[in-house]
Amino acid sequence: MVDLHVHSTRSDGTYTPTQLVDYAREKGLSAFALTDHDTVDGLTEALHYAAQLRRHPPKPNIPAPLNEAPTVRTAMPDKGCISSASPVPEVIPGIELSSEYQGKDVHIVGLYIDYQNARFQEYLRSFVASRDARNHKMCALLQEAGIDISYEKLQDAFPSAVITRAHYAKYMLTHGYIKSMAEAFDRYVGDHCPYYVPREKVTPAQAVALILEADGIPILAHPILYLMSDARLEALVGELTEAGLMGIEALYSTYHACDERQIRSLAEKYNLLISGGSDFHGDNKPGLDLGTGYGKLCVPESVLEKIRHAKKELSPLSAT
Repeated sequence: MVDLHVHSTRSDGTYTPTQLVDYAREKGLSAFALTDHDTVDGLTEALHYAAQLRRHPPKPNIPAPLNEAPTVRTAMPDKGCISSASPVPEVIPGIELSSEYQGKDVHIVGLYIDYQNARFQEYLRSFVASRDARNHKMCALLQEAGIDISYEKLQDAFPSAVITRAHYAKYMLTHGYIKSMAEAFDRYVGDHCPYYVPREKVTPAQAVALILEADGIPILAHPILYLMSDARLEALVGELTEAGLMGIEALYSTYHACDERQIRSLAEKYNLLISGGSDFHGDNKPGLDLGTGYGKLCVPESVLEKIRHAKKELSPLSAT
């Protein structure tokens, strides 16, 4: 089993990249894709840690003598036990790019990206600059509403993270300005709230082109979540296929059977790869687990095998 849509603390997840590798081992995944929002900052950590585990497998867990206190494990949240025989999962370098299509947020996942590609890195740097400017504007508006918040305070509270609206909500909840995360989105940082500042976004087609530039496989993420009409969704898929889209998420944590059938039908019609993932965010999405989503998700290894094959065919073309 694999999971091709996962987030870490480098965007809006609660597990570090290292913790994700450990937890994927515990869950028995053969591979997972780290696809943080608009950043690749966690990839080196995850890839290096997985490589280290392969070179130097940890020793088997040996129970402490009765007269000794057990060792407290602090590497990751207490989710279970990792056997020394657990396979080290493949870490697939990925990203989830934010874009906008006819007023709707649309996300494009990139798998097997060359995250050190110079042009790709240049885009991410420019995106970070525009994102920082937007966050300063939102903080100024919230300050006018009587909330003691600043971009610097958000960064101190969530070090190394890409600041998203979920971080604003958690900050306000922690400091007693709201009673729930949902209240933050209802009153302060939701799309139509007076303190919300839209992000500068590329189009989905531009996001597809950026991922192809980085030798990656562009995937349309969770299309059912966009709440489009069937005709509008198909128009989007058609446009993106012409732009180079190679896959679509047909397996996802919140899909019903009819949703999966609909997306598989679009994939077949437009000759797209099937992809799938949990969209794991740790404690930021309670009840949603790595690999299994809300309990019924299963992305088989065969899905990844076809994506790997497409990557092998893509690489020689991108080198010409």
